Amino acid sequence: MGSVGTSILRETSTPYPVTDAPTELQARLHPHREEPQMSAAGRPSGIGAGSMLAAARPDHPGARCRAGRRRYCVGVEYVSRVPRPPLDGLIDDLYYLEGAPPYARLTLPPMPSALLIVNLGAPFRIRAGTDIETAEYADGCVVTMPTRALEFGYPLRTRSVGVHFKPWGLAPFLPMPAAELCDRPVTVEQVWGRPAIAELRDRLATADGPHEMLTLLEEELTRRLCETAGLRLVCHTSSVIAATTGAVAIGDLSVAAGVSSTHLAQRFKELIGVTPKRLARTYRFAATVFAINPAGPIDWGDLAGGAGYFDQAHFGHEFRVFTGLTPTRYVEIRRRFLRQHPGHVLDSWPLPAD
Repeated sequence: MGSVGTSILRETSTPYPVTDAPTELQARLHPHREEPQMSAAGRPSGIGAGSMLAAARPDHPGARCRAGRRRYCVGVEYVSRVPRPPLDGLIDDLYYLEGAPPYARLTLPPMPSALLIVNLGAPFRIRAGTDIETAEYADGCVVTMPTRALEFGYPLRTRSVGVHFKPWGLAPFLPMPAAELCDRPVTVEQVWGRPAIAELRDRLATADGPHEMLTLLEEELTRRLCETAGLRLVCHTSSVIAATTGAVAIGDLSVAAGVSSTHLAQRFKELIGVTPKRLARTYRFAATVFAINPAGPIDWGDLAGGAGYFDQAHFGHEFRVFTGLTPTRYVEIRRRFLRQHPGHVLDSWPLPAD
């Protein structure tokens, strides 16, 4: 594995970086998303958090455009747009969702992303692991990048607005280190306080349509944005990890950044909730899963080797760690989803838990 150029990684507290990162995996995360116009040398920033949203709500066509885009699919209305600078360096998109889920429960394997939901409908439920009791969320939830699958349970209909964050993007809006929330989804009240979220929900509920709601949400985020020490370091380092889909020596990253590996890991845990190594594992797993075509035959050995796993056994172990399933069982469930809901906006990542 090659070393990382030292020119792109330096510790700083500058709060709102916008990064260069690859589009291929992002396109798989957001299969219906429209990319913004840019020069041939430019690329959109970050990796999408759309899969996070997809698990938390029955949505995610993930249309990405400055002016916004509205989509209807199987009883679901979804409106999405990219926020203005400087929020676009932290956020992939803002969204509005209303409709009925394809299944009562969906399982979301870990992804390199974070999520904020402001709930405007009936409460939903999240189970953050088999050893944790299911919790109900009435005002919404805040989810940092998870290390294990989350199970979401839905009401018959759902209505919400929310944010797809880049892996580091939630940090400037948290009053605590992200590591404290890792695999522990919390209510928005626990992060922003009861008066603030109650007032925001009231304004959103009385807004004149989805686009005004997204404007109100963007204004709230802009008002809450604060400087975050180490954010540019974590942002740039994460972008290198994303660009290689996790196939980079973590030691090279700290050397290129001019900081110790301990300092880099500490910054990652503070701002993303996980270490650089864990983020790299997650990017590699996500890229590998999106390389699977459930409609055709699968050579698991070739897939594992192409993704950089030591062997098929290593790949199978990682698959079970991330999903709780064997690769073959995953494909069976994915095929059932595609068969029962062909062309659904959730057909690329979440799995039915029923």
